[in-house]
Amino acid sequence: MAMTTTAVRYHETGGPEVLRVEEVEVPEPGPGQALVRHAAIGVNYRDIYHRIGDIPAELPAVIGSEGAGVIEAVGPDTQDFKPGDRVSHCAILGSYAERMVIDARRLVAIPDGVSHEQAGASTLRGLTAHYLINSTYAVQPDDTILVHAAAGGMGLLLCQWAKHIGATVIGTVGSAAKAELAQAHGCDHPIVYTREDFVTRVKEITDGQGVPVVYDAVGQATFDGGLECLQPMGTMAFYGSSSGMPAPLDLNRLAAKSLWVTRASLPNFIATREALVSRAADFFGLVADGAIKIQIGQRYPLAEAAQAQRDLEERLTTGSSILLP
Repeated sequence: MAMTTTAVRYHETGGPEVLRVEEVEVPEPGPGQALVRHAAIGVNYRDIYHRIGDIPAELPAVIGSEGAGVIEAVGPDTQDFKPGDRVSHCAILGSYAERMVIDARRLVAIPDGVSHEQAGASTLRGLTAHYLINSTYAVQPDDTILVHAAAGGMGLLLCQWAKHIGATVIGTVGSAAKAELAQAHGCDHPIVYTREDFVTRVKEITDGQGVPVVYDAVGQATFDGGLECLQPMGTMAFYGSSSGMPAPLDLNRLAAKSLWVTRASLPNFIATREALVSRAADFFGLVADGAIKIQIGQRYPLAEAAQAQRDLEERLTTGSSILLP
């Protein structure tokens, strides 16, 4: 028999005001599925891209891309998981809800030493950081890299992971307080972009050499400057656009330094069960060992999802934000 659960849905695209707290039906889990009761739900820019229509969805839809909790029931022929298991998931629409039925092949086990809040705040970002650091550009111990929005949830993960490898990290931030936070999480050279020109500072820090990779989820406000910061054959790892999309790129701009530009997206890097499990194991292993610390800067009740997204868009947050059902 189906049950109902509290969820946050949107019936049209637009601002945070389109998000509605509603009771929705949750079916019994079918073959290969699991019913998950969420303990913590991540708030990500991907959710905003859904809400404004940049990532289309069939409406009305429950919003949200990440969650962690406990399996309450499994359907027939469900492999690997059972009721009572602690799990998390990401990159699947529908997580802003107390309960959610999900394909068990898209779940990952939460290991001992990692809390529901840590997993709920970081699964999507952690797997994104994994492919950015290891696959988009393989960071080396002697690299000096540039991370934009270094005090945000993604930025803090990238800074810590690169520092764990042994790299030197330059990061852009919006305030002195955010600079302190980024520095405490592995950023060697935080640059307050409201006070300093980050291109000039990057060139000073690298003795004019530039960096081999720029990790950019800001977009319009930083993209052009990021290209200037790259050394010959450097990589622009563009993975988000919190300030808006950059202007169309004239590919001839890349020729002088033979630059690489990529617009990567997480679902392609976790498309198989094997890739999902492997990347999650690597990431959660570093969290459990304490090599990567999950900074949860904001906690909101599920009913305040609109405010959580508003705060994220207005750059009022640090670290990760979670919703608590």
